[in-house]
Amino acid sequence: MLSSLNNNGAPPRPIRKKSSLRSRWLVLVLICIVMTGSYYTYDIPAALHQQLGDYMPPSSNYETHFNLLYTVYSVPNVVLPLFGGTFVDRHGAPLCLTVFALITFVGATVLSIGVANQSWKVMYLGRFVFGLGMESLCVAQSTILSDWFDGREVALAMGIRRGISVLGKVWNNIMSPIVANDGSRGGIESSFLIGAVLTCTNVVAAGMLLVLDNNATKRLERGEALQSMTDALLEDEEVMEEIAVAASRRGGGGGDREENPQGGGEMDQNKKSGVHVTDMGKFTPIFWLLTLSCLMVYGCILPFNNVSSGILLERDFFTPSPTDCGLEYSDECSAGYLQQEKNNALDPNGDTCSIVPTQAPVLPSSVNHSVADTDAERSDEWEQDEYVYSSLTSKHVDCGDSFWVDGCTSDYCSKQNAATEHAGKIMSIPFLVAALLSPLLGHMVDRIGRRAQIIVFSSSLLVIVHLTMALSTLSPIAPLIGQGIAYSLFSAVIWPSVSLTVPKQNTGTAFGVVTSMQNMGMALFPLAIAAIFNSNGRRYLPNVEFFFAACAAVGLVVGLVMNCLDSRYGNKLNAVTTRQLEVTGHFIKAGNNEEVSDLEDEDDMYYSPINPSEEGVFS
Repeated sequence: MLSSLNNNGAPPRPIRKKSSLRSRWLVLVLICIVMTGSYYTYDIPAALHQQLGDYMPPSSNYETHFNLLYTVYSVPNVVLPLFGGTFVDRHGAPLCLTVFALITFVGATVLSIGVANQSWKVMYLGRFVFGLGMESLCVAQSTILSDWFDGREVALAMGIRRGISVLGKVWNNIMSPIVANDGSRGGIESSFLIGAVLTCTNVVAAGMLLVLDNNATKRLERGEALQSMTDALLEDEEVMEEIAVAASRRGGGGGDREENPQGGGEMDQNKKSGVHVTDMGKFTPIFWLLTLSCLMVYGCILPFNNVSSGILLERDFFTPSPTDCGLEYSDECSAGYLQQEKNNALDPNGDTCSIVPTQAPVLPSSVNHSVADTDAERSDEWEQDEYVYSSLTSKHVDCGDSFWVDGCTSDYCSKQNAATEHAGKIMSIPFLVAALLSPLLGHMVDRIGRRAQIIVFSSSLLVIVHLTMALSTLSPIAPLIGQGIAYSLFSAVIWPSVSLTVPKQNTGTAFGVVTSMQNMGMALFPLAIAAIFNSNGRRYLPNVEFFFAACAAVGLVVGLVMNCLDSRYGNKLNAVTTRQLEVTGHFIKAGNNEEVSDLEDEDDMYYSPINPSEEGVFS
């Protein structure tokens, strides 16, 4: 066996990795830029749920049309991330990140064109293309962080990335309603155009990261070559003879495999030949439980955000006006240039009706106006030639139409716009909490472990959150803070846990599998939500919230099973991270008194908490 010591008895210096370069923090900054812009663009429809309904052609199936924007995004990604993961493993994550960022830019551009033309079909095409790049983009960035950061820094880096990136969602939820409400039709077009601009910026940032990664790779290769030459010059004659003997054995082809602990060239070629989708058959049951947990728990977080604006308006910020109140002149406009005279809302006793700030203004019981009987300068801005409603309801009022917003119900539309902007701020709470907590939690989890236990806790908290939203009239602030805490905790453990359950060379594929299963839920859950909404009298509460609570409950059960398996086979998911390795010469201490050669790093002995090669573990 070759000596692991140099001529003065000291172990040689370990080969440097990307995780030892200070430029890894610049890589993290560029990743954050890419993901922040992507998250902003992804959630633009969610922030404009009400405005988009007013803007698009009237339809009784609006909720289905709206949720299809998220379904068409997710459908191709049920399969694509599997290949995106193997593509990343084979061709390099930085190059893939740039390609996927370019695809998201094309998708966001097509989406904005569809909005400008009020075409659901073009919008679906844009979301489809955007989804083709977005989910694989997530796989690529996770792989890049796993490559550039090592040990406990992996979870810290992912936590920082997650914390900063979700600010894109916060920014979107606050800014998009404001932009859309300013200028009516032009405003909502501008809201979606911002997404196209941000994804263009993402392409530039991804290209910069590609250049940085290539330069770092070349730099490390040069350093490795120089170190090898230096070590060779320092070897004494005895060691040189050993090398010569070992080399002659390999050259003759008759040497024993054990002479080279890392195997021969044939083994290396097998390792580098590429990762196949069939490799997922080697993944452990713990990995599949993590995948199912991701599917169900994210199923009550992300789809909730898609419709949270509508839920908050219905539950808290734009509730129906009192049923016993009516306008003094019930068949006249309530406010605007078509109002004939002051039209107060009165109760049955003839007194002024008390309407709280969170209630909608009282609407006329009927309206009858046409272009023919209105000044042409004003009626030219109307979207219809006549507005005749014998029994007017809120479903008929389109606050994207000048007739309603300026002419007949300006008080109603003004209050609705203010409510949507307020709802946008409140629906940002979970992601703001995540932005604040994620970096800290990522570092904390690696110090205390307990990943599977945290999954159980976060699932339990989500059950409480959604039952509270469904059954109580409490302020939404406390439940949404709880949702943010649960989201932060779950995200802090689920993604780092994935890389702990598979060999390193399969990391991209593993992230692809998890992302694929997650998208299966993201494709189906919006359709389920739309169906529940329509069957519940076009209302979200309480049944849609019951659906979210059920998803969290399934995640809770999966987490309990995961803890049982982890406890049975070593508590490795719940253990403190052992990947913060201490380099000591040619050996790395894995944290449990065992030593593993740093040249055997590719064997990933510490990447899988439950090694699938162990006989009898799951037989």
